[in-house]
Amino acid sequence: MGLNAQTSVPVFTAGQILTAQQQTEINTGIPVFATTVTRDAAFGGTGEKVLAQGQYAYIEATSTLQVYTGSAWVSAITSGLNLITAQTIGSAVGSVTVTGAFSSTYDNYKIIVSGGVASTANDAFSIVLGSSATGYNYQYINGAYAGSVSANGASNAVRMEYAGAQNTNYLSAQIEMQGPFLASPTTMQAQIARTGSAGTMTGIHTVASSFTAFTLAPPTGTFTGGTIYVYGYAKA
Repeated sequence: MGLNAQTSVPVFTAGQILTAQQQTEINTGIPVFATTVTRDAAFGGTGEKVLAQGQYAYIEATSTLQVYTGSAWVSAITSGLNLITAQTIGSAVGSVTVTGAFSSTYDNYKIIVSGGVASTANDAFSIVLGSSATGYNYQYINGAYAGSVSANGASNAVRMEYAGAQNTNYLSAQIEMQGPFLASPTTMQAQIARTGSAGTMTGIHTVASSFTAFTLAPPTGTFTGGTIYVYGYAKA
């Protein structure tokens, strides 16, 4: 945790003698927390402030300022595209699951993967919503830099393929997603650039379920390093 990070938001009583640490916490203004987990644990306990509408919090892990609406924490800085979470990829992992990615706050999302490497060269990785391993329909149009064009697709597959590009010197993905939290089919579009070619994937997950998480995985081998960024498009 940083120097300003707190683990609770205390409530003071009349005549109480405050410690130096409590005075320091007051001087920081908006309470600072290492993660959303420590933020949630800092309210409502014994001697702690009750969480209510209008409460602000700064999250060190994502460098974001949030405000509580009375039912959910949302970004306090209004913009069209808001960072929800940034998850680093570990070392030599066969898949990466991002939890808490989707909620009722947003209907549409952008996922960006950058940095990191893969153990397998010049391939495309896939995405799975929640734990749903059925109902993925997609079409991938690929163009070689030399000029030839090819296509690939599947119906009712166990994952959405061609969601991003992997190589031994980079990971890359830019995925647009519509309605993953809604109890309806989810549509996706991905832009992929690899060493010898580039292409576009468009698809639909036909299962009408609500999801809060997704998993990225390579077809073979592992991922190492890099960051997965999840953004939500503001509704208004």
